[in-house]
Amino acid sequence: MLSSRPYLLRAVHEWIVDSGLTPHLIADAEHPELDVPNSARQDGRVVLNVSPSAVRDLLIDGELVTFVARFGGVSRAVTVPMAAVQAIYARENGRGMMFPDEEEGEASEADQEEAPIDEEEARKRRPGPNLRVVK
Repeated sequence: MLSSRPYLLRAVHEWIVDSGLTPHLIADAEHPELDVPNSARQDGRVVLNVSPSAVRDLLIDGELVTFVARFGGVSRAVTVPMAAVQAIYARENGRGMMFPDEEEGEASEADQEEAPIDEEEARKRRPGPNLRVVK
């Protein structure tokens, strides 16, 4: 199943911008694939202004948030892996959404490619009633 995180992130970002507010993204500064200037990292997190007036070429896809922003007057490409995104909120009122460290039911592609589950094991994992034919 696809992660809901990128869909919710795009929706909340649009809602904040449409409300005339400033969207800020919080990301895990320790994530190995995060590409931001070191000056943006504080206390294990990164807070990024992702408003249309602050960034160019914003793209929120299933795997990454990418854009170009200015840090200390210098333009820099920023890459934030979706797994590093912790929250998005409006600076003016704090309203937004936090995301869990790992979404329930979310599995990486490597986990999904493990050995197939036999029919009996699949039946045990399935929630709900287990019907049998009675003669």
